Amino acid sequence: MKPAYIPLLLGIIASLLLLSSGPGTRLDLWEFGTGFKLMGIAAYTGLAASVIALVMLLIPRVRRQGVAGLVVALLLGLGAAFVPWSGMQRARSVPPIHDISTDTKRPPEFVAILPLRANAPNPAVYGGPEVAAAQIGAYPDLQTHRMDAAPAQAFERAQHAAQALGWEIVSTDPAAGRIEATDTTFWFGFKDDVVIRIEPDAAGSRVDVRSVSRVGMSDVGANAARIRAFLKALGT
Repeated sequence: MKPAYIPLLLGIIASLLLLSSGPGTRLDLWEFGTGFKLMGIAAYTGLAASVIALVMLLIPRVRRQGVAGLVVALLLGLGAAFVPWSGMQRARSVPPIHDISTDTKRPPEFVAILPLRANAPNPAVYGGPEVAAAQIGAYPDLQTHRMDAAPAQAFERAQHAAQALGWEIVSTDPAAGRIEATDTTFWFGFKDDVVIRIEPDAAGSRVDVRSVSRVGMSDVGANAARIRAFLKALGT
């Protein structure tokens, strides 16, 4: 094997590890912890591929053996290393929590979804003042949404917004003003549960949303982003 092929092979291996980490978890081929480990291995392998490729590009004799392959190896390696690195940076920028609610003093409660979370590592019970303080510090914009509409109209609009976002509606209870749904993440296929509460308000209705991950200590900001997307859809 020509030396110039070594970083290309490493770059291909790193890319395959990265591309299989999420789908393999989603298809239940392995646990999500294994998927994260594969991403880590992909990052180090990609970094090695890019460093070796860069060094070889600086050596004329080796560069002549296949400059195109070395450039491809450099790009593959950088790509495989960048994706896990960016995810790690994003995780470090948010608090390690996985339960987000627009009402941290009286969070909406799950009812119909509780049996679906029976074996979930993360409980459905709210984490209390510590979680609330961490959320308020990181996501101060997430607050109760007030609507100039009767509760029945607000309920219908909330249900349509949830369906428009592709959430799986688990239960709707107009009398209680509660909608429960599950959203599945794209890459790893994580199941995150959402409960929407609609109550009468002096101006019409107040809508509160809570989104909770079933697994993982940190949601890397996914639940907050999900609530923002819902409130935006509800507003439009």
